[in-house]
Amino acid sequence: MSESRPVLSDPKAMRALAHPARLAMINRLSAVGSATATELAEVTGVTPSAASYHLRMLAKYGFVEDAPGRADGRERVWQNVEGGFSVGYEPDEPMEVRAAKEFLVDAIWRDADEMARRAIEQADRLPAEWRDAATMTHATLLVTAEEMRVLGERMNELLQPYGANVRRQEGVPEGARIVQSQVRIFLRPEMRTPGLPTEDHGAADGLTD
Repeated sequence: MSESRPVLSDPKAMRALAHPARLAMINRLSAVGSATATELAEVTGVTPSAASYHLRMLAKYGFVEDAPGRADGRERVWQNVEGGFSVGYEPDEPMEVRAAKEFLVDAIWRDADEMARRAIEQADRLPAEWRDAATMTHATLLVTAEEMRVLGERMNELLQPYGANVRRQEGVPEGARIVQSQVRIFLRPEMRTPGLPTEDHGAADGLTD
């Protein structure tokens, strides 16, 4: 996520966003630009009244807003707030804030992992040109902190012109479809070495002689 985006710090806002239905709505609005509660209900598995409630909660914390009305004007139309958000970590932040961030990040990546799995499962149904164009890369890099920062910035810069909102404003090329990009660059965590059983390990498991 770009560093220029607002950094979330309100635990209530982060926990509100982490709800699966709300994340699904955010993702759907990213793809289609704008939608009504009824339209979002159809793709998120909730009732229209529940969708309206979730959208009001997202609006309360600044994640969605009213979109330009449609011709019939019969139903409220929603869109994501421009600019998105980011989640960063500070060493001395309150435990409540850190816990909310971890909860949100876990929900976001769980949703992203599920989307990637569905894409793999459905790959054989895709036209060859889309199947061959897809890529999922896992790489181990050896870089400095500055190089890692620059790499992230360059990847964001590369992706930015292809953002769905940007394309909708500047003109959608013929044949374009919604594509999901998932980028993670992080310092590899220390690997935990399995410990040897302690003398009372068996007793703890009820396995004493």
